[in-house]
Amino acid sequence: MKKVLITGATGFAGKYLLDYLSTLDDYSIVGTTFSTLPENTPNAKYVKLDLNVSSDVTKCIQELLPDEIYHLAALTSPAESIKNPAPTISNNITSQVNLLEAVKNSPNPRARILIISSADVYGKVAESDIPIDESTPLMPLNPYAISKISQDFLALQYFLAYEMNIIRVRPFNHIGPGQEPKFVVPAFARQIAQIEKDPSRAVIKVGNLDAKKDFSDVRDIVIGYHMLMQKGRPGEVYNMGSGRSIKIADILGKLLAMARLEIVVEKDSSLFRPLETPDFVCDSTKMLTETGWTPKISLDQSLKDTLDYWRKVL
Repeated sequence: MKKVLITGATGFAGKYLLDYLSTLDDYSIVGTTFSTLPENTPNAKYVKLDLNVSSDVTKCIQELLPDEIYHLAALTSPAESIKNPAPTISNNITSQVNLLEAVKNSPNPRARILIISSADVYGKVAESDIPIDESTPLMPLNPYAISKISQDFLALQYFLAYEMNIIRVRPFNHIGPGQEPKFVVPAFARQIAQIEKDPSRAVIKVGNLDAKKDFSDVRDIVIGYHMLMQKGRPGEVYNMGSGRSIKIADILGKLLAMARLEIVVEKDSSLFRPLETPDFVCDSTKMLTETGWTPKISLDQSLKDTLDYWRKVL
């Protein structure tokens, strides 16, 4: 059995990755969580782990000796990082240093590691650089992006300095059922579901609707992570996205068309980010060429599933 460790296994993408790997043969899966410990399943068990405590991380790696590690644990909100930069930067960098050091000093320093960076590292992109490939200059616009550049380049440094078996991926926006409403699509979907439940004030609050983003379904993204783990080249970095951008206004329009009543749109200045790139499109040619990955789930299906999720949980 191949031993797999997923950090952040109870997070948005982490849960989907663990569920997907659980459907495959020959995997023994351990997922880490910082919060409430879920019940173990026949194909996976969970451990509570604070990745900021180096001794605990070392103990976990020494006991498990994983063959593959998917490092998803991180603070992930650009908006929150703008309000309070230090926790995001400190957590995301320290946790990864502790993980890489633990693997480097373990009996299995050649464990294969996938480091989840982010397309946010590209930040302020020139129009001439659209669509964005892996050589596009990094121009971060928020502290979250800074933390992801640090994670990205720490992974590269450990590959170059210690020849560790590390692959990096920069996923673009991914959405789906279960995502926290601090992100734009679930924020819209949650408000619509709330209004459907209580239509006394049928108003949805929105921020900047002009920005264009590249959205993929999280269920496609985690399959891509697995394909990179199998086929990606150590030391390399891969963009992952749909290759299409859509205005946030059009996302909102699609969701409002799925609503069960008429809803008024109201702009809220507090929801605007101080800096935002007008258009953000992924060039995932490298990912397609080397792994064969392409997204399968349509945007409309992702939006419908997200809205239906909030209708069920509220």
